[in-house]
Amino acid sequence: MNLPVSPAASAAALSEHWSPRVIAELDDSYIKVAKVLGSLAWHSHDAEDELFFILKGRLRIEMEAGAVELEEGQAYVVPKGVRHNPVAEQECLIMLIEKKATLHTGTTMTAKTRSITEQLG
Repeated sequence: MNLPVSPAASAAALSEHWSPRVIAELDDSYIKVAKVLGSLAWHSHDAEDELFFILKGRLRIEMEAGAVELEEGQAYVVPKGVRHNPVAEQECLIMLIEKKATLHTGTTMTAKTRSITEQLG
């Protein structure tokens, strides 16, 4: 049997920015949390949508067609194939829901890119 989990507490306990951790599985998707600050990287996920839910703070998701500003308690789905760059001016805690096949920064590799093995750790 699964135990209850607090996404906000799990995200707050992380020591590294932009290093998501899987906290649960739902069918073919992972529920992840992350502590973010600054800019991640411009990237896209060609075959998967990505849901961002703000646990604490504010997050801007830059896209070529414009930016979306999210506040605590708000969610936004970046559609598959849309290039985006998440940016947090101040530290922000987020929850992500992604297909298990979703690569952290798509095909864009940076020093912030984390493998699924690292995210499961």
